Amino acid sequence: MKVLNLYAGIGGNRKLWEDVEVTAVESNPEIAQIYQRSFPDDKVKMCDAHAYLLKHFTEFDFIWSSPPCPTHSRARYWGWSKKRPVYPDMRLYEEIIFLQHHFKKRWVVENVKPYYEYFFNPVEIGRHLFWSNFEIKKIQHKSSDIIKLSGTSKKDKMTRNTVDQEIGEYILNCAIDEDYEKPTEQGRLF
Repeated sequence: MKVLNLYAGIGGNRKLWEDVEVTAVESNPEIAQIYQRSFPDDKVKMCDAHAYLLKHFTEFDFIWSSPPCPTHSRARYWGWSKKRPVYPDMRLYEEIIFLQHHFKKRWVVENVKPYYEYFFNPVEIGRHLFWSNFEIKKIQHKSSDIIKLSGTSKKDKMTRNTVDQEIGEYILNCAIDEDYEKPTEQGRLF
């Protein structure tokens, strides 16, 4: 299965994926290097994920996209944005609409819970929202310790915003088999 992992970050969502050929797209060279060290068999492209999607979407069996979230986040809205508001980055919704109408295979777009009412109905798991063209059953998930980091360093922020590896595994398995349910004794998902 050929998977496109857009805005790959350090690859938290990808950590438990097995038997897949992954192309990861990350524009930040430092973060892309961390990803490549963690997943040496993956192809890593250092370029704009939004543009890459448009040019290469037909080459894949499954697409995972996690567009930048800062302009959507409630924390930004409640905090310093009141002093200096910005437009929400609409690439999030551009990609959802694009994938809905042009990609006939399985896809998921992930982002944070926004400060505004969202345009399409997502599934909420933990701290994240997921839009997809397949059923993702809503599950209870207790965030892992890596997500609970509260520091302000670049590394802390990077890991705090990462999709938990068990959620990444669960969603990929849902995409492969819509009847998939992870047994309760194998994890914290239920």
